[in-house]
Amino acid sequence: MMKAMVQDVYGSADVLELRDIARPEPGDGEVLIRVRAAGVDQGVWHLMTGLPYLVRLLGYGLKKPKVPVRGREVAGVVEAAGPGVARFSPGDEVFGTCDGSFAEYVCAKEDKVARKPSALSFEEAAASPISGVTALQAVRDAGQVTVGQKVLILGAGGGVGSFAVQLAKAFGAEVTGVCSTGKVELVRSLGADAVVDYTKTYIADAGKVYDLILDAAGNRPLSFLRRLLAPRGTLVIIGGEGGGKLTGGFERSLVAPLVSLFSGRTFKGLVAKETHLDLESLASLMEAGGVKPAVDKVFPLAEAPAAIRYLHEGRARGKVVLRV
Repeated sequence: MMKAMVQDVYGSADVLELRDIARPEPGDGEVLIRVRAAGVDQGVWHLMTGLPYLVRLLGYGLKKPKVPVRGREVAGVVEAAGPGVARFSPGDEVFGTCDGSFAEYVCAKEDKVARKPSALSFEEAAASPISGVTALQAVRDAGQVTVGQKVLILGAGGGVGSFAVQLAKAFGAEVTGVCSTGKVELVRSLGADAVVDYTKTYIADAGKVYDLILDAAGNRPLSFLRRLLAPRGTLVIIGGEGGGKLTGGFERSLVAPLVSLFSGRTFKGLVAKETHLDLESLASLMEAGGVKPAVDKVFPLAEAPAAIRYLHEGRARGKVVLRV
């Protein structure tokens, strides 16, 4: 048996309950991980509440969660390897993605995990798989950042944004980060060349345009963002927040390619693909010291509801993590 944070129905953080449940067994191509830490990302809130309804339609459960244990980012130690696993052995320290990381043990597919960078704590490693890989794919692949480009990052003080600032700088860009007052010092410490506090300054007032805009905040209209783009600039939309119960802000990503057809600019909605190859690329950058997870607060597993509330209220500076 093991402790796990479980929910039977969709709802607020109040539906979560710490219970004793059966420990999972690894199947073909899976490793059993003794969880040391688990990251808390916005996706956890969406899967917990079942909102927007698009989440349910994507196969996560129409009436109740298909996977009752929350959490998707994990860092820990391989306890056992299932049939066909070639890359890992018991005792290996790993990080990656899975279903149900808010637990003492979890099974993960071999191709969704990588070796944990030795320079990172388990808490730092757990903060990285989803947010870090999403930022990497936004900056490197969707944004195709090159040296000297001017990059604007909205939501620069959040989980994805804090990684994106560092990655864009590592690729040689001139970075402006946008965040709230309480996150200004964090974004500046991450290496941003300029920081805009949107509670005090209207972004468009500076009259600047950018080669690339990464929107990890998820609520500004495309018409507004278009005004901030250079004539051949690119906008990458990462996720979506706000909006109605059906799509919850994700409609911007759906509409973005259509907007590109009528503009010299490029609009993209990013759907990150979690792979061990990108985890390994991210791990190399973190091992070399060019990128470091920004961990704000660490909660014990039993306080997962409080951790999720803290994140969803927008107070987190960087990432929130559970220690297991």
